[in-house]
Amino acid sequence: MKKFVVLASAIMVALSGVTFTAVAQDMTPEQQAAAAIDTRKSLFKVLRFNLGPIAGMARGAPFDAEVAERNARRIASLATMIPEVLAHDTSDFDNIETTALDIIWDNQDDIAAKAQALMDNANAFADVAAGGDMAATLGAFRQLGGSCGNCHDTYRVDED
Repeated sequence: MKKFVVLASAIMVALSGVTFTAVAQDMTPEQQAAAAIDTRKSLFKVLRFNLGPIAGMARGAPFDAEVAERNARRIASLATMIPEVLAHDTSDFDNIETTALDIIWDNQDDIAAKAQALMDNANAFADVAAGGDMAATLGAFRQLGGSCGNCHDTYRVDED
């Protein structure tokens, strides 16, 4: 199952890169920036979709080890795409809405490291969840959730 998710994600990334490159040739720089932002937002929506049930369990929703493991494996797979979707500098376009701070464009190595940490922590969480122990699984959630926060705290507009 793990190999299938990784393979499917790799195929999606490859196809989206080919499609974006082909389409980008006929786009203005502003349209390219808007497309890059849409792609980023889509990836992060899918990440939230998978994190939501896990966070819900941490807040008291019924525990489901299978869902926790499956969603964490998906998060790990999706994390590999983060550096790629954050590679297109969109800071020159003030009229396009984004929550990315401009400092993100000067810190691509850190973005890659944080994405790797998210992948590692998601896989570690999934490994614990696979054991079916609710207390151990929910105890491992802090590392996974912290991986998201580490990036948000540094590179995302504070919306509070």
